[in-house]
Amino acid sequence: MEVIIAQHGAMEGVIWCPSQRGDTHYEVVRNMAELIETRGVGTVPDAERTAKPSSMVQVYLGANLSLSVMVFGWLAILYGLGFWESVSAIVVGTVLGALFVSRTALLGWKAATNNSVASGAYFGVRGRLVGSFVGLLITLQYIALTVWTGGEMVTSSVGRLAGFESSDILLAGGYALIAVLIVVFAIFGYRFIVTLNGWVTPVMLVLMVLTVVALWSNFDPNYAGDPELYALGSFWPTWLLAVLTTGLAGPVSYVTQTGDWSRYVSPTQSAKSVVMSTFTAMVVGLTVPTVFGAFVATAAFDEFSFAAGYVAGSPEWLVVPLLLVAVVGSLGQGSINLYSMGLDLDAILPRLSRIRSTVLVAVVSTALVFIGRFVFDAEAAVTTSVLFLTSLATAWAAISMVMYWRTNGKFSQKDLHAFSSQTSGGSYWFTGGWNLKLVIAWLAGSTAGILGISSVDYVGPLAEAFSGVDVSVPAAALVAIAGLLITGSLGQKK
Repeated sequence: MEVIIAQHGAMEGVIWCPSQRGDTHYEVVRNMAELIETRGVGTVPDAERTAKPSSMVQVYLGANLSLSVMVFGWLAILYGLGFWESVSAIVVGTVLGALFVSRTALLGWKAATNNSVASGAYFGVRGRLVGSFVGLLITLQYIALTVWTGGEMVTSSVGRLAGFESSDILLAGGYALIAVLIVVFAIFGYRFIVTLNGWVTPVMLVLMVLTVVALWSNFDPNYAGDPELYALGSFWPTWLLAVLTTGLAGPVSYVTQTGDWSRYVSPTQSAKSVVMSTFTAMVVGLTVPTVFGAFVATAAFDEFSFAAGYVAGSPEWLVVPLLLVAVVGSLGQGSINLYSMGLDLDAILPRLSRIRSTVLVAVVSTALVFIGRFVFDAEAAVTTSVLFLTSLATAWAAISMVMYWRTNGKFSQKDLHAFSSQTSGGSYWFTGGWNLKLVIAWLAGSTAGILGISSVDYVGPLAEAFSGVDVSVPAAALVAIAGLLITGSLGQKK
């Protein structure tokens, strides 16, 4: 029987066979083993780099139309801000973050590998582990958020439909369901996830429109918040906190992940198109769901749970669609984070396959959800962890992009992957595989960022020096770059 494998388009990788009935129609036969991507962080051959920059928009828009992104809109309202104050913080923070992060897509695009491995050109072959460590922590958090919000939405919706109260056992079942689903989709890999998010986007947009119709009568666009509930005591520090946590932190969380997708973009495309597509993908993909989350929180607020308030405040006819919001919305966000997390662990432990890495990190993430659900306060835990991780990521990204500019974006793909062959030496070996000057600069920048945090339950000494205003992001970036100057790293040539 003649077999044809689709090479382009949404069905790329799907096997088509002529019908046994002898007519001209074709039937789709999915060969699961053939669809699963086995490549880890190895160099993507140019022959397989056929994607267009617009694929970045498809990935990030579909992936971010999820509860785990919407919950940050709820967080802004929880800080005590009004609706339009929340929207302004979200938009300003997201645009600033996207301007900073969009250029990191060039790392993976130029090096044909993920960003952490590409950063080995600067931090050293083994120093790439700095990026893998940062990426692992970030994706761990966002997978946990996906499992948490999706699981709670499933449990709340099923409980309302069946007429019973939620319980710890039901929550555990909801968490497990979401975790298993995102593992299945993440295992299939890049091309399947791109196709998945192409389907997620229209489905989630329709569900969001239904929500707006259902909750519009309860929504007050003039809701001004409550000054007595400002998270940091007064408006401007609280608004800035929202800019960082509900806006800027979104794009920054992708600094190590953009290369996971840009590495498949054709090298014949322009750097400008890669950067602009990434910027557009982040601004649209993150602003829309986060503002939507602020809308839902304004119309159906629950100070303890975004998902519970969403379900309780919705009319009966919307509850079944909310089950789709929980499941479909979790697939895109969970799968891209879990896919990236599997790549980061694969870079840390080369002998562990991407598939095994993916399953392992899913188990760890789900375990963290159970711990977080029963031990920590949601607002404080999410806010503080986001700011800490943003500091680490900002310092790493600032160093990587300055060094990318310094070296004109040139990479030796062979030397980048010396770790996979267990060899030493090459252009990026430095001192035992580590560029200690850059590692020190990253540590200094990260420390400065952490000391500059001003959140719900932690105020660093640097923030105190600025009257309680959070200066974590500029401190992390400026100190990291200053570290490059002090150590003479900008004088290094390749």
